[in-house]
Amino acid sequence: MEWIRHAACVGVDPELFFPISAEDAGDDQRARARRVCEGCPVRSQCLAWALETGQRSGVWGGMDEHERAALSRRRNRARQLASTGA
Repeated sequence: MEWIRHAACVGVDPELFFPISAEDAGDDQRARARRVCEGCPVRSQCLAWALETGQRSGVWGGMDEHERAALSRRRNRARQLASTGA
């Protein structure tokens, strides 16, 4: 995980990326975390790592757990379609 040394979140309080609420304050916290991720030079590596390791909480690579789950489902469907030749 050499890439992590170059992350925009280095030095940022890690709790920012793990909102405790799904509403209001949590929404604001997720938005602030995403802003940190926006210009990150290793955003794609971070997201890939979160997907590969099954991170079930927090903001990784600019996506929260719900967005990552949806992305995983889309990728799985695409793989299934590709394997069946559809």
